[in-house]
Amino acid sequence: NSGTRGDPTRESGRWDALFALLRRLDADIEAFYERRGVPGMRSRFALPMIRLAHDGPLTIRDLAASLDRTHSAVSQTVAAMRAAGFVETVPGPDARTRLVDLTERGRGLVPLLEAEWRATEAAVAELDEEGGIPLSRIVADLTATVAARPMSERLDAHLVEPG
Repeated sequence: NSGTRGDPTRESGRWDALFALLRRLDADIEAFYERRGVPGMRSRFALPMIRLAHDGPLTIRDLAASLDRTHSAVSQTVAAMRAAGFVETVPGPDARTRLVDLTERGRGLVPLLEAEWRATEAAVAELDEEGGIPLSRIVADLTATVAARPMSERLDAHLVEPG
């Protein structure tokens, strides 16, 4: 197909393996929830649900700020959690405001979520120790490197203008 010739996305990227690993880890965490009888639970739900248990109910804006995520990303996650029956939106203090709160089902899952969170942190520490070069060290080094010279500057340096 002539449309695929020269398509740079068809070449293997340096980060493909990292993204594949992250997807595998998420799938493994979701399998953990399935085995514990919590169908529909996604790994990305744990953090906002735990935060809501401790600080909620919250507006999507406040929840997003609390999680250091974008409003759009948290809005999508809240919609998925609502569809799964873990959260609900309720009227806020004024007619324009809606608050996100845990449902009874969601609140009942918080002890498991917190236990899984701690177990995941312990398992990640174990992986860090067993894996040779600790991923946490690599991430810290890359963070410092990007802080010194942002990705946008690196893109400008490598960009070959089309045409």
